[in-house]
Amino acid sequence: MDNQMFCWQCQETMAGSGCRRAGMCGKNADLAAMQDLLIWLTKGLSWVAVQLRKEKKSVDEAVDRMVEGNLTATATNVQFDMNEVIHRIDETVRMKDRLVHQLDKRDGMPEAAAWGGSREEYARKAKTVSPEATRDLDVRSFRELITCGVKGLALFLRNAGMLGKTDPETDFFMQRALAQLLDDTLTGGNLLALVMETGRYGVRAMDLLDRANADAYGVPALTKVSTGVKNRPGILVAGSSLRDLEMILEQSLDAGVDVYTYDEMLSAHAYPDLHKYPHLAGNYGGAWWRQKEDLEAFHGPVVFTTGQIVLPKEALKERIFTTNDAGIPGCVHIDEDAEGQKDYSAVIRIAQNSAAPDSLEDGVVYTGLGHEQAFALADQVIEGVRSGAIQKLIMMAGGDGRSKKRSYYTDFAKALPKDTLILTSGSTKYRFNKLDLGEAAGLPRVLDAGQTQDAYSLIQFILKLREKAGLDNLNQLPVAYNLSWQDQRDVTVLLTLLYLDIRHIHLGPTMPAFISPNVLNIFVKYFGLAGIGSVQEDVRAFTEVAEGLIRPDMIVADIVAQYPTLVPVMMGVGLHCLDCGISQMETLEEACVTHGLDVYDVLDILNEQAAHDGPAF
Repeated sequence: MDNQMFCWQCQETMAGSGCRRAGMCGKNADLAAMQDLLIWLTKGLSWVAVQLRKEKKSVDEAVDRMVEGNLTATATNVQFDMNEVIHRIDETVRMKDRLVHQLDKRDGMPEAAAWGGSREEYARKAKTVSPEATRDLDVRSFRELITCGVKGLALFLRNAGMLGKTDPETDFFMQRALAQLLDDTLTGGNLLALVMETGRYGVRAMDLLDRANADAYGVPALTKVSTGVKNRPGILVAGSSLRDLEMILEQSLDAGVDVYTYDEMLSAHAYPDLHKYPHLAGNYGGAWWRQKEDLEAFHGPVVFTTGQIVLPKEALKERIFTTNDAGIPGCVHIDEDAEGQKDYSAVIRIAQNSAAPDSLEDGVVYTGLGHEQAFALADQVIEGVRSGAIQKLIMMAGGDGRSKKRSYYTDFAKALPKDTLILTSGSTKYRFNKLDLGEAAGLPRVLDAGQTQDAYSLIQFILKLREKAGLDNLNQLPVAYNLSWQDQRDVTVLLTLLYLDIRHIHLGPTMPAFISPNVLNIFVKYFGLAGIGSVQEDVRAFTEVAEGLIRPDMIVADIVAQYPTLVPVMMGVGLHCLDCGISQMETLEEACVTHGLDVYDVLDILNEQAAHDGPAF
């Protein structure tokens, strides 16, 4: 990494004056650097807020909202307007300086909390505060992993806040975590603990947003959604804010236009209270990275309510609008008034004078596997596993992107045996949710929970399966994890799964470039985190028993947790230290070497017994 420039907002290697996504997202190096400065100052603001709380002084809620907003604006493909980023820097410095004056003690104040340069100094200072300024690669890796995870938390809280739900405890954790990232005395162990704590708050933040959406719009249910078009002009709503979609639907009710969702906004169709709008027409186009082609074919106005923006052609900007923390130079931004309302009349007028969308396809997709719906299916899934109608559940969640490597997920879904179910959320589903994959045990083989944060419903479903099956450990379930990652929300979901002690997650299409080999090795060794291989190899590894359920690289503790019936077998072959904490952290191969055993002889015995015992259900 030292020989490369890196866009720490997009998580991509940079080339020349722009990141490798130049022409895709359009962010340049100057904007990326200014967002680095905003994040650095937000860490300083967080440090001051934490110190004030230690002094038993109140911290205004406006601090929470500013930290959330700054983190959200610097997330992947959200904010492209340099003027808006500079304005946020101005406001952050002003708020930080005001709070500093309230401190009784300023000992040990980091530079990020003390600095207050003028606008003329911003660009120069930005060059010195990039994460690359942290020379220790392992510390840098941990810090960026935590920053990504906290940005994901902010994105979840931001959408919940639009629906009137806040969580001061998670806000405080975010500020505490950001403040700790300024502490050069923290060791790798301290930072790893903070990584896991970020995962713990991932559960809390996703639960908050889940409740906010359900309280506002009803409990989501499995819903069939049209991908075709009607003959009226339309408004296309992108992003993840259901509140903005609702306002657009309400204001356009009798305007003679239809409203379509784009990409992850597909999940809106699963909420019963949004069905009262007859002009909520369907889901248009594909995954977010295809939007240059999709938006041109749509003809009508587009509203980006949050991120996943690809910088548009100049000719399209007159019909593109942004709101909340999103921004595109040259496009109209719609702000809320003092009562939290927004005026979408300009969007509606453009729609009324637009041509109807071109038809890109004419089919249906399913969405809406909320956890209440999933709970209702739990018995059916368990019976399907016990009867052999379902062999495995594969969680294929996360974000999609333009890379050709991501065709892997289409090919993987096609190659899975017909007796597997696919649990999905996020935009990766667009790689396979329109394929005719049929059914298993009377269920559609692709079960979509919705947006990236709706992985929470998948997690709740998996927890319910464990409870109903009477198992002690999530890793005993016939569930495998083959995740993709693209933005910070995906990182938060990954950390949440790790916090829940879910092992042997596969992550692709590549490992995050900001993770150093040493840090990656920690997650490989202790959590079984792995990359992806060829489709054929991975399908076999996820679904076939023939080559063995137990592998030599598996951690002994994982084998004990997943296959408790093997404990007496392992003791019988000479692995006598299974109750020793140190030995449980060894791989099976390491344990066999310690006890003078041939690992492959042991594997034959263990796999034969595991196959004989059958599924944990």
